[in-house]
Amino acid sequence: MSAVLIRSLVATAVALMAAVVTAPPIIRSLARLKVGQIVRSDGPASHMAKTGTPTMGGVIMLIGTLAGSLAAAGSHVRDLGWALFVSTGCGLIGMLDDYISIVAHRSLGLRARQKLLLQLALGLVLGAYGYITPGLGSAIAIPFTRGAQLDLGVWYIPFAALVLVSTTNAVNLTDGLDGLAGGTVAIASFAYVAIASRLGLPSVGVFAGALGGACLGFVWWNAHPAAVIMGDTGSLALGAALASMAVMTKTELLLIVIGGVFVAETLSVAIQVISFKLTRRRVFRMAPLHHHFELVGVAEPKIVVRFWIVAAFFAALGCAGL
Repeated sequence: MSAVLIRSLVATAVALMAAVVTAPPIIRSLARLKVGQIVRSDGPASHMAKTGTPTMGGVIMLIGTLAGSLAAAGSHVRDLGWALFVSTGCGLIGMLDDYISIVAHRSLGLRARQKLLLQLALGLVLGAYGYITPGLGSAIAIPFTRGAQLDLGVWYIPFAALVLVSTTNAVNLTDGLDGLAGGTVAIASFAYVAIASRLGLPSVGVFAGALGGACLGFVWWNAHPAAVIMGDTGSLALGAALASMAVMTKTELLLIVIGGVFVAETLSVAIQVISFKLTRRRVFRMAPLHHHFELVGVAEPKIVVRFWIVAAFFAALGCAGL
């Protein structure tokens, strides 16, 4: 077993335990503060029962990821700094968004433009890190080829920002059913453990293992019926973490494959919006895609498990494309 894989497993175990153990007091605190989920009035009727469920549970995953990363990083702790900074930064944007929605008693917090600008700023920081860091640089790998690359030069910085903004919002759209986003991100994270092990990148392996463990610990409490909901605090942080790992491993394009479920969810929204604007007809009963399956009568836990299976397929395909 490689040293990278051993470190990753340690990070996973510590993050999992940290998330599972810290969740109950955090959930009680959120409930005491009346930090409850506000459900969209235009969403599935079955979701109205989730109104008031403690939200902002993404804090649990941030704590788990930090604990697992620091426990296993060793001398690589400095290399983890950027990934932790970017993911925590996006988590704070999500936290602000959640807080505003709770105070204003509406399902939407920050305006779309406000969130986009804040995410873009962090994305540019991530892109600059990738551009100037020795061993990374401005070239992006072309998946399923024998080492083909495309050098973007200074344009790599806005490209990386686009990767972060796209991934954070894709994970945010996927976060709609109990255990769905947490489970799919865990699967993608473990794919990055395999990639880091193959590339010999201990910092990425540790971060990926910690992220996956923290997601599993969160899903322990978020499984249907959820005792806590991650909110934008969690979904934006998770998307930023995946984007950070893509930049650190030069697999920005491969992330499209590894995160196939997130891509499908995002495409379903785009297709729905374009179809309705052009033809006044809807392709799906409701978008994102998981809501469509709900409205055709598939039970929520069954949808989640099936999406996990599809996510595992895409993760394996992404590892093969390396």
